[in-house]
Amino acid sequence: MEKLTSANCVVHIDAGELVSFKMGSYEIIHQKGNPGWRNSDTEMFPIIGPTNEAGFMIETQKGTAVQDQHGLLRELAYEVVDASESKVVYLKTYRAGTEIKNSKFPAKSSAAFLTWPYDFSFEKTYELKGTNLEITFTIAGEEGMPFMLGYHPAFYLHSDKPIIDTGLKKISLEDVLAVGSRALEVKDCSSITLNDKKGFTIKTRGFGSFMLWTEVPNMVCIEPITFYPYAVIQQRLDTGFQFLSKEPKVCSVTIIPED
Repeated sequence: MEKLTSANCVVHIDAGELVSFKMGSYEIIHQKGNPGWRNSDTEMFPIIGPTNEAGFMIETQKGTAVQDQHGLLRELAYEVVDASESKVVYLKTYRAGTEIKNSKFPAKSSAAFLTWPYDFSFEKTYELKGTNLEITFTIAGEEGMPFMLGYHPAFYLHSDKPIIDTGLKKISLEDVLAVGSRALEVKDCSSITLNDKKGFTIKTRGFGSFMLWTEVPNMVCIEPITFYPYAVIQQRLDTGFQFLSKEPKVCSVTIIPED
């Protein structure tokens, strides 16, 4: 497990997963084992959203890909490629056509193996800058490769009535719970503030929107996304693709706690 320290903040990362971000004794990240979700963060790539109604098949210019909900990246293991007291860099790589065992099979999926017809590398960097935690995603691969990207962190709630402030709208926990598993879209937004007992702001670059999800009152997922998958029928998820250029795609999320 990697540990980052700066000012009075401490971050713990387990195999690339953000499992704790404390400012003093105040915990920002949902804790595994608590009700709500078995993880504390993950990435959604190269697909965001459910694929079951499309038979787990996604069409690309290089053929059909087999993808489960939110893609296959989560099935790959990170390796540490650089680390210091305040920064750590993780890397996942994938070779086109490699069959990846689907951890949801057979209990929650009929797709035993997942595939993608493109090579890619996916770098995730955590850097603690004072009391701010910056998380940067760098995607490199074949020019023209289609993709969607979503970051799926879960946050610990300290109060009964937290408010999510988009700058244009205030969203209650009840609003998020009411949408259920589909997740609530926050369109054309790059900054959100969670007003809890202390709270924090999330600022993003390269994503464009958010979606909000929870099914319990003790945590909420505030997820930066490049595409909201429930805006289309599942058979047309490919309409949400962006495409890699010659240069890597770089997106970032900065978590800024209140003092």
